[in-house]
Amino acid sequence: MAQIVRLDDLDDPRLRDYTDLRDVQLRLRLESERGLFLAEGEKVVRRAVESGHRPRSFLMSPRWLDGLADVLDASDAPCFVLDDASIERLTGFHVHRGSLAALERPDLPSPREVLDAARRVVVVEDLADHTNVGAIFRSVAALGFDAVLLSPRCADPLYRRAIKVSMGSVFWLPYARVDDWYSAPDLLREAGYTTYAMTLADDSVPIDEVPRDVERLAVIVGSEGHGLSSHWEEQADHRVTIPMAADIDSLNVASSVAVTCWELRRR
Repeated sequence: MAQIVRLDDLDDPRLRDYTDLRDVQLRLRLESERGLFLAEGEKVVRRAVESGHRPRSFLMSPRWLDGLADVLDASDAPCFVLDDASIERLTGFHVHRGSLAALERPDLPSPREVLDAARRVVVVEDLADHTNVGAIFRSVAALGFDAVLLSPRCADPLYRRAIKVSMGSVFWLPYARVDDWYSAPDLLREAGYTTYAMTLADDSVPIDEVPRDVERLAVIVGSEGHGLSSHWEEQADHRVTIPMAADIDSLNVASSVAVTCWELRRR
């Protein structure tokens, strides 16, 4: 059972995992160095713990203790209790539904392990926005795809904002980072994947016209600004696009992933 610790000193060193949450670059560095990530909100905290992630501590306002009583009863991590105003001063923002948890950051599987266990994957190149990364994870999970591969420069799926937007799907959807990004097309090919690069290239084929009856399938998307690199466009088996109405050339990358996952889902 979690020990309930009521605090009134915001400088208490036990609260250091929860400070300055609005400073994205600081948080990314600190969370990586400390091997942790944060979950925000009652549902997300619950999903993180129920997915097997180990809590280091909890931070809650008093009114949320009852709602998460079963989660606290099953944990031996301390639960620090502050009033809502103090939590906001500590973290730098209004905490959604008054509860946070600091959890141990898991070791990721290798890209080959992820590919061997999957049939439908989304591959993401250099996507910097945490909201977009979280939205992609949610679509991938919701539309029956199996996993995500990320380039080294992609935003962290376990950053607080990405977790929240994903509705916690980052906790159970397998994913891996590919350190040798240049050779990743070969990795997919060796694992038996047919690759579909989302691009506005002149020779792109509408997504509803490409072959989909393949054993293993990978959808590849690029960054918000520049899209896919030429290397990935050239290496893909198919260059595909989503047909647009007049005067609109493309969708937001997360929306594009949702449409494509629906179109190429298992039948």
